[in-house]
Amino acid sequence: MTNLVTGEAVTLELGLAKLPSRVLAIVIDLVPLVVALLVLFFSTEAFISGLDQALATAIVLVILVGFLVGIPVLVESLTRGRSLGKLVMGIRVVRDDGGPIRFRHAVVRGLAGFFVDFYVTFGVGAVVCSLLNERGKRVGDLLAGTVVVRVRTPSLGRPLPPMPPQLAVWATALELSRLPDELALAARSFLTRSHQLSPQVRERMAASLASAFSQAVTPPPPMGTPAWAYLAAVLAERGRRESQRFADLQAGRPNGFDLAQSARSPTPSGQPPADWATPAMPPEDRRSQGFAPPG
Repeated sequence: MTNLVTGEAVTLELGLAKLPSRVLAIVIDLVPLVVALLVLFFSTEAFISGLDQALATAIVLVILVGFLVGIPVLVESLTRGRSLGKLVMGIRVVRDDGGPIRFRHAVVRGLAGFFVDFYVTFGVGAVVCSLLNERGKRVGDLLAGTVVVRVRTPSLGRPLPPMPPQLAVWATALELSRLPDELALAARSFLTRSHQLSPQVRERMAASLASAFSQAVTPPPPMGTPAWAYLAAVLAERGRRESQRFADLQAGRPNGFDLAQSARSPTPSGQPPADWATPAMPPEDRRSQGFAPPG
């Protein structure tokens, strides 16, 4: 899993597509193109052979470029980065900020793919560039400002705890812009692996992370909120906003972020919630030991 930073410094946790899956996607895309080319050439062989050699060569080149560049560019533009092969392999081309690609991005990728990445260099350019780039970008991606990501990510380990219902309304008003990505990732790692820690270590780490969170996240949690619930609520709200923004970008709504209030009743800030049990935490940690943010 890697991070994709948007133009507003929002980190989207999206897995980058690996080289083997991209190669298989290209092969799948090429199969119908090659079949269509063979059918076209066999059906027009008699006509082309009767033309002047220079004209016949020009026609063949136009057909080749049209099939190998024009059709992929058209498909990626209409599907916003998802060709047949990418759809099968569960990957997609997006901009560096996570948004959908436009026609200009598809054109740059298509031309670079023909002249540098695939057909002229027999794929050597794409492989070498992908291996040297930390995001696995080929030359076309570097020129177009795009990256290929996975849209079907396998579930690894225990998932994050869900949003505690007692904090759902409070979380909608959180200011998260000052929360460092490294700190959020550390809390995510802790919550998904807390069941592997001893109760004492788990409690100490939760308190330490919650204290660090309180320095960057406002407003503070309601009194009596356990540290793990505070962390879970912040990460759940952060993930909801990232997912919503990514969905808006894919739908062409760059400013469509919605912070609609939840219909559930808030928990009074001065009263601890009645029950903080959550399936993601061991029974011995389901105590109402409230987290008190530093003054």
